[in-house]
Amino acid sequence: MKALAYALGRGLKDILYVETALAPALQSLAEAAAHKELRGALERHAAETVQQAKIVKDILRSVGMKAETGQSAALEGLLADCRRSAAEAEASARDAIIVVGAQTIKHYEIARYGALREWAKTLGYDEAHMLLTTILDEERAANLKLNNLAINSLNPTAI
Repeated sequence: MKALAYALGRGLKDILYVETALAPALQSLAEAAAHKELRGALERHAAETVQQAKIVKDILRSVGMKAETGQSAALEGLLADCRRSAAEAEASARDAIIVVGAQTIKHYEIARYGALREWAKTLGYDEAHMLLTTILDEERAANLKLNNLAINSLNPTAI
């Protein structure tokens, strides 16, 4: 159990870094988006991300750890790829490419939150489990919104 507790703490610090770094990155992507609905979705999720970071800090404290960030080379790579792809894209495809980048990051978050949630459950951190489930549900909902927006609006116009 000691190893799993360490993994949970490390993972929470890493995801805190992700949420802290992601909020301004989402705002930047929103500013680069031409499609009004995409811009709004990214701005709303940036605000939601700020709240998620606060919840992760609370979870860290509740499991007896300092509310400090770790590192996430994975997020830095995903953000760099997203920015580069959006900057290189033709204007007609930029929004569709922004969605791909944002969804790639969402999938990373979904994988991380899924593991953290189950580790919290295994370790008996019921409140942390519930809060991580809530965040996981929010990440899944954001991904679904982006997916629907891409399918119904952005991809058809990116041809």
